[in-house]
Amino acid sequence: MSILKKVENYREEEEKLKWEGTFADYLEILKEKPWVAQSAHSRVYNMIKDAGVEEVNGKRRYKFFSNQLFGLEEALERLVEEYFHPSAKRLDVRKRILLLMGPVSGGKSTLVSMLKRGLEEYSRTDRGTIFAIKGCPMHEDPLHLIPQHLREDFQQEFGIRIEGNLSPLNLMRLEKEYSGRIEDVLIERIFLSEDKRVGIGTFSPSDPKSQDIADLTGSIDFSTIAEYGSESDPRAYRFDGELNKANRGLMEFQEMLKCDEKFLWHLLSLTQEGNFKAGRFALISADELIVAHTNETEYRSFISNKKNEALHSRIIVMPVPYNLKVTQEEKIYEKMINESDVSNVHIAPHTLRVAAMFTILTRLKEPKRGDIDFIKKMRLYDGENVEGFNTADVDEMKKEYQDEGMSGIDPRYVINRISSTIIRKEVPSINALDVLRALKEGLDQHPSITQELREKYLNFISLARKEYDDIAKKEVQKAFVYSYEESAKTLMDNYLDNVEAYCNKAKMRDQLTGEEINPDEKLMRSIEEQIGISENAKKAFREEILIRISAYARKGKRFDYNSHDRLREAIQKKLFADLKDVVKITTSSKTPDEQQLKKINEVVARLVDEHGYNSSSANDLLRYVGSLLNR
Repeated sequence: MSILKKVENYREEEEKLKWEGTFADYLEILKEKPWVAQSAHSRVYNMIKDAGVEEVNGKRRYKFFSNQLFGLEEALERLVEEYFHPSAKRLDVRKRILLLMGPVSGGKSTLVSMLKRGLEEYSRTDRGTIFAIKGCPMHEDPLHLIPQHLREDFQQEFGIRIEGNLSPLNLMRLEKEYSGRIEDVLIERIFLSEDKRVGIGTFSPSDPKSQDIADLTGSIDFSTIAEYGSESDPRAYRFDGELNKANRGLMEFQEMLKCDEKFLWHLLSLTQEGNFKAGRFALISADELIVAHTNETEYRSFISNKKNEALHSRIIVMPVPYNLKVTQEEKIYEKMINESDVSNVHIAPHTLRVAAMFTILTRLKEPKRGDIDFIKKMRLYDGENVEGFNTADVDEMKKEYQDEGMSGIDPRYVINRISSTIIRKEVPSINALDVLRALKEGLDQHPSITQELREKYLNFISLARKEYDDIAKKEVQKAFVYSYEESAKTLMDNYLDNVEAYCNKAKMRDQLTGEEINPDEKLMRSIEEQIGISENAKKAFREEILIRISAYARKGKRFDYNSHDRLREAIQKKLFADLKDVVKITTSSKTPDEQQLKKINEVVARLVDEHGYNSSSANDLLRYVGSLLNR
């Protein structure tokens, strides 16, 4: 389908969604669909909830934020459960400004943007339907037409509570255009749109000396005063401020704490009382969610100012820290690269993962427990199984520092360095070493990194490099071993047979001669030594393996190659140790013979076909691993 055809279809669909009728018709709709009268806070919460919720390890994950925000599940769960949900229930939380506070490039703006775009789409759905008084510049709630003395009766009949009063303009229109007959007032369905300034607004402070409060609350239209005769005539007023236009939806307040106090008091009046003052009119009711965002430094400066004490209790601060999971950080980089013009450049496998490791390490606080280092902490946070630790240990670590994730390297810096690498090299392929080199060079150019911090970050680059060395060796190892999984399984089965005989003090039977023989101690030790199992500890390790096999059997599960992390690591290292000489000779020979060349070509083909490399990055990997093995 052509793009013009899709535009036409969209236009036709929008025409079908449009509705116009009288207030009497609107009341009939309310009887069938009472949710169309929901508040702005309730609409935002239902939009998030309707997108789907899933339980993961006892915690709620909201699908609304999927594919855009990564690694912020805990912060988002807190935001929804502690702010949006109680606000939707009309609890006092909704009378607070929502302030997202976190480091630069941490996802605050993306979060607000998602809420805006989400509301635009949601208002086109049945559950997100919104109606307003036709011709009202503030898209006013039709229920404001119900007189105060009848609202209790209305609530008993419809089960809907009405908040807010009719605006000065619509009060005049009701009398002049409809002769006070509320049942005849025209109502229309509206669709939220930031571009058209319908129910979604954005306010960004500029120079405090020159910025006018009219940007928020609207202004007098001096060209019509002669016609209407008074500045207090609502027809002579432009209801076009951000607070006016964002009514029924959401207003983003950028850099709120940089704003002049007079602007903040209008916001507080709106959130606390549900109205604000504009021109020479009575208070104007508005129903909208105010979302502001700032960084931690500005927030600390704000709360330290005694003049702002009255504002503190009227703001709910939601921390939005950096992501602390390597796998999620990778997704952030993938998303940013896919949105760029360099998405066609080949990025070798594990390149983004290694960059993510460095980034996460800079955000972690030093573990307080002596048996946990930065690498173990990074792995545990990422959900990896680390021998000797469990989820309780992870929860304990997260409680050690309240501000963990509020500092460190931001994703934009990493993407800038990756982009620099791609542009500078002008080749169709980059790898982890290229990126680590670029990250290291960029530290000297980063304006906010002190010499002390630079030394710390250089150490993290070294740690990420060591992790990459292990990954690179395993990649080549897998490619060199034909039918790798089969070889690993055979070696493990052989080891387990010997361990079982050893622990049961039994003999084994030689497959060729049929004679009884002792368990192969040399084989078992050659595997165990790969992961540092000492002679004294071998018996306990073997018994642990046997206990694990029995536990699996009781549950009706089969113990396999992936059932024990340390054993799997030992098997991998043993296989690679047996291959080291072959790999060394094959990868480091400047003039490989025919047999070596054939082996190299086979390995490159396997890296390309099965592991996601291209021929250039595969050859780079082989040369690098060859150099590692020859050190």
